[in-house]
Amino acid sequence: MYALVDCNNFYVSCERVFQPQWQGKPVVVLSNNDGCIISRSDEAKAMGIPMGAPEFKVREQLKADNVKVFSSNYSLYGDLSDRVFGILRTFTPNVEEYSIDEAFLDFYGVSIEDYHAYGTTMKKRIMKWLSIPVCVGIAPTKTLAKAANRIARKYPDRTLGTYVIDSEEKRIKALKWLKIEDVWGIGYRTVKKLKARNVLTAYDFVQPHMEQWIQNEMGVVGKRIKCELEGTPTLGSGEVPEKKKSIATTRSFPKQLTDYDLIRERVSTFATVTAEKLRKQNSLCHTIIVMLVADKHSINNPKYYYSRSVTLPYATASALTISNAAVELLKNMLENIDTIKFKKAGVVVTELIPDNAKQFNMFDDEDPRHQALMKAMDKVNTKHGGRKIRLATQAKKTWDMNQKMLSPRYTTDINDILVVQCR
Repeated sequence: MYALVDCNNFYVSCERVFQPQWQGKPVVVLSNNDGCIISRSDEAKAMGIPMGAPEFKVREQLKADNVKVFSSNYSLYGDLSDRVFGILRTFTPNVEEYSIDEAFLDFYGVSIEDYHAYGTTMKKRIMKWLSIPVCVGIAPTKTLAKAANRIARKYPDRTLGTYVIDSEEKRIKALKWLKIEDVWGIGYRTVKKLKARNVLTAYDFVQPHMEQWIQNEMGVVGKRIKCELEGTPTLGSGEVPEKKKSIATTRSFPKQLTDYDLIRERVSTFATVTAEKLRKQNSLCHTIIVMLVADKHSINNPKYYYSRSVTLPYATASALTISNAAVELLKNMLENIDTIKFKKAGVVVTELIPDNAKQFNMFDDEDPRHQALMKAMDKVNTKHGGRKIRLATQAKKTWDMNQKMLSPRYTTDINDILVVQCR
């Protein structure tokens, strides 16, 4: 049996842990630079505040409805996420972190008499120790566990936040209830095709007459989804997710920029972060892409997206190499562009390979000292946080994230730690 444990409205729940006065009241959390709404409390959802809405478009509604607004506090969310996963590992050693607020649990080898009671115990312990509400779905496959979790979230009064699909009757009932667009692994383009064939639920999807269509249109992926919905596991526990085929770091600027030095600092920082992501997944890249985006509403030129790329003669994950290449691309790009105000920039790396599969070049290769330097940088930055070691092109920080409503970093910054007065 598998379980999917999902934290409810995770970012909002994290904010409420240390500010319980917002329990039961409408709360939203914004994305980077206080741009869009990325998390809503149930109370905010009931008010009709849309997910992904730009903050400036709903600002008056938020004020009128007395909705509490927080800037995203990712260091706090990441720390609390680690604590949730730590609690889950006390129930089974087989925990697969699916996202910052979701995890799959495999109960293979764990003796459990009552799965509903076991799931309820997990839910209560996380709530007691961290004050973060979760829902638990348990089923014979991961896809069915996703569906069970959705049922637990939809009907908290009936399920008490835990739902178990442990019989054929429950499986069929869940498939008839589950909309086709809510089936894990089926994208919106495929949903359109399925609805055109009058396939509206997961139950419709697993009917025998759909088998040939699934084979022709969805291939192996579709067959695996069908098997999972039928109760046959095809996604084992602890499977290593496929590594990304490209990695990007893109951000909007808090204000439009024209100055080369300011844009260069941003591009160098994005390149450094991208290189760090590469090393975390033990990959190297061959191709580097730099992109700039102008505000198409403030320029006369119909072209507002610009990009340049370069393919290196060797694969790398060095921040020095990737940053130098990105800055050179930026310089060449701006030479042929008239003065334009840019609102966004990004660095993308592609043609990724595992770091243990690098083909060395006898005549043109990277300085071997880069690898040791990157290990030292990662070690120091991991220990002290906040990327204490930076490249010279980042020495003068020219930009700060817009976080006007940022809460304290209660668990990751000693200056924000809670002080309790004992009398």
